[in-house]
Amino acid sequence: MLLTGDRPTGKLHIGHYVGSLKNRVAMQNAGTYDPYIMIADKQAFTDNARDPEKIHNSLLEVALDYLAVGIDPAKSTIFVQTAVPELSELTEYFLNLVSVARLQRNPTVKTEIQQKGFGESIPAGFFVYPVSQAADIALFKGQVVPVGEDQEPMLEQTREIVRTFNRYYNTDILVEPEGVFPPKGQGRIPGLDGVKMSKSLGNAIYLSDTEDDLWQKIKSMYTDPAHIRVEDPGHIEGNMVFTYLDIFDTDTEKVAALKAQYQAGGLGDMKIKKYLFEVLNNELQPIRERRAEFAQDREGVLQMLKDGSEKARAEAQKTMHAVREAMGIAYWG
Repeated sequence: MLLTGDRPTGKLHIGHYVGSLKNRVAMQNAGTYDPYIMIADKQAFTDNARDPEKIHNSLLEVALDYLAVGIDPAKSTIFVQTAVPELSELTEYFLNLVSVARLQRNPTVKTEIQQKGFGESIPAGFFVYPVSQAADIALFKGQVVPVGEDQEPMLEQTREIVRTFNRYYNTDILVEPEGVFPPKGQGRIPGLDGVKMSKSLGNAIYLSDTEDDLWQKIKSMYTDPAHIRVEDPGHIEGNMVFTYLDIFDTDTEKVAALKAQYQAGGLGDMKIKKYLFEVLNNELQPIRERRAEFAQDREGVLQMLKDGSEKARAEAQKTMHAVREAMGIAYWG
């Protein structure tokens, strides 16, 4: 089974698209897996507990992004985390199998704590969310998890918890997952300013951005501050326009020629930004159009989430029964 998902704290951006969404669609269409895709609203509360309206409003936006990129509810089960209470139960059991010291060593958590500026006021739910994530994967016996490169420490922690559970309770009912990662160099797309793409930093290009939004954002992209005149030689290292062209433009020969011309002098920033706009707009236009179509039937999208959540819960209950039996707490069969 394939298991993956996203937190509903806003619309999804092109970092999500390249980092995992494209992999999910390709694997779904391969017909080899049974994909379960979770909208992790419970996890979103770990750092948005004071803003439940944000999570509520974002739920549908994330679902629309899923459908727009090609995730098909006829091939993939899309469900909502809080609609499967067995996930919370398994998380509670898993918390007894991992130490505080191990959680503190998780590099992904350490980085995110620093980025969010929690200081000494780290919400307990945020601190232990790798355990919740392990339960999300294990409850559905996720064998394959398409994720970005930065999530490998989370997967390793999941594998450790699964091994500990199976060893403690002398069973093999839970499965150690393996990650499927994007092509090298595409795992983490920097934002418009060259730092990590983030909603909170306002440096992201969203899948739902209009053509005008896209152009305004590309015009603001960081290039080479020393490239003042067109005839000046420019640097491509750290130049976000070329970083994006390397990722999104399939015409590698043209990109190589543009790089050479830019480095030699004679190619202006606005010209390459216009070219990048064409490349990105060609990629996003069909996504944008499909999203608009699905958005016209919001009740249908919500029903899709309800149906997927009911199917997911039925699967979760099967695994949870086996977990309780292994732990010796299935007292009434």
